[in-house]
Amino acid sequence: MVENRITDETMEYVGILAKLKLSQEEKEQAKKDMEKILDYIDKLNELDTDGVEPMSHAFDLHNVFREDRVENENQRDQMLSNAPEEKNGSFVVPKTVES
Repeated sequence: MVENRITDETMEYVGILAKLKLSQEEKEQAKKDMEKILDYIDKLNELDTDGVEPMSHAFDLHNVFREDRVENENQRDQMLSNAPEEKNGSFVVPKTVES
C-alpha cells in the first residue's frame, strides 16, 4: 500500500476552499488526519467487490413513508375559537416588521 502524502500547498488550497484560518499546528494535524483518511480509502479499495451489488444504504430499506391521508377534518372554527382576535377566518397577530 502506498502512503498518501498531503503537501503544504494542498493544505493551503483546502483552507482557502473551506474558508478556514488554521494555525500551523492545526494544519499539521489536519494534514495527518487527511493522510490517514486517504490511506484507509486505499485499504478499502483493496477489497474484492466483484459480484457485489451497489447499495444506497447499509440496511435493506424500502419506502418508510406513510401514505398521505387526511386524518382530521377542517377544524378552522374550533381553532379560531381559541384566538384572542380573528379576522376573515385567520388569526390576528401583532405586526412584527415595520415597512
